Amino acid sequence: MLTGKEKKRLLEIAKSTIEKFIRTGQAPQIAEEAQGLLEEKGAFVTLHYKGKLRGCIGKIIGDGPLYKTVMEMAIESAANDPRFRPVGMAELKDIRIEISVLSKPERVADVKKLKMGIHGVIVKRGFNSGVFLPQVATETGWGCEEFLNNLCAHKACIAADAWKDPRTELYSFTADVFGEE
Repeated sequence: MLTGKEKKRLLEIAKSTIEKFIRTGQAPQIAEEAQGLLEEKGAFVTLHYKGKLRGCIGKIIGDGPLYKTVMEMAIESAANDPRFRPVGMAELKDIRIEISVLSKPERVADVKKLKMGIHGVIVKRGFNSGVFLPQVATETGWGCEEFLNNLCAHKACIAADAWKDPRTELYSFTADVFGEE
C-alpha cells in the first residue's frame, strides 16, 4: 500500500506528464526517491472528462519503477487509447485522473472466491486476452457471472462463457485505486 503522500505525488506526476506531453509532445524529466514509487508494479491510468471516461490504459505487470509506469500510462491514456481521440489542450482543465496500482496477478482456482469490487480479473484463451479492473464491477453493478461473461465477450473477444472452460486461464489481482477529487 502506498502512503497518502506517495499517492498524491503519483497524481501530480500523471497530471504534469499529460500537460507537458499535450503541450510539447515530450514527457517531463522526473526523478523520484520515495521507496513506494520505485517498486516495480503494474498500474492503470484512467482519465475522466466532465464525469465520462476519456481514456484508460495500463500495464498489468510493471517493468520499471512505478512512477515511470504511471508516466508512460498517463501519456498512453491521453494520446493513444484507440477508443478516443487524443486529449486536447482545451480539455486539460476538466480532466480528472484516477490511478490503479495493481498487485501481482494470481491464477484463479475457484471463481466462487472472486470478490466483485475487490478483485480485477484477467482472462486468457489462446492469443486472446482481456482485463477488467476491480472498479468495473462496482461501476456496472455486475455480479460475478455477468462480470466474467462481459470480460470474455467484450474484452477478450471470445465466447461469453469461455471462462467456464478449463482451457481458459483466469487470473485475479487487487488494486489500490485513488484519484483527484
